[in-house]
Amino acid sequence: MPAQEIDDLLRPREVAEIFGVRTTTIARWAREGRLVPLLTPGGHRRYSRAGISDQLATQTDAGADPGRREMVEDAVRLYEQGWTIRQVARRFGCSYGVMRRLLGERTTLRSRGGIERRRSADEQHPRMLRPAQQAGAGIPDV
Repeated sequence: MPAQEIDDLLRPREVAEIFGVRTTTIARWAREGRLVPLLTPGGHRRYSRAGISDQLATQTDAGADPGRREMVEDAVRLYEQGWTIRQVARRFGCSYGVMRRLLGERTTLRSRGGIERRRSADEQHPRMLRPAQQAGAGIPDV
């Protein structure tokens, strides 16, 4: 293979960085036929730079769809009204991971408990206190 052809081949990790997804997503897209990999003699997948550019352009054009933009805005609005990511994903018929990524790009995600709050030292669970702190042991009353 000429050196220029080798330079035009991308590893799955590089493709994942371009699309902003994980390498497992790239492997899944290859199995689904969305991306066409070339196999090395060792059985590793490589992707042509031109094919990836075409796929990225197709995906960017689809992202410009006004209906999709409207759906994402509605999803953000529902999430900010208190819906969980899972509820919003179910409402719009997509997976939890996709919805989490979409919402994470457009709003601040809540913690699992809803509101992030740290306990003060006075509110710590008794088992978390040192023995000298429990029940005032060894601390004289003033």
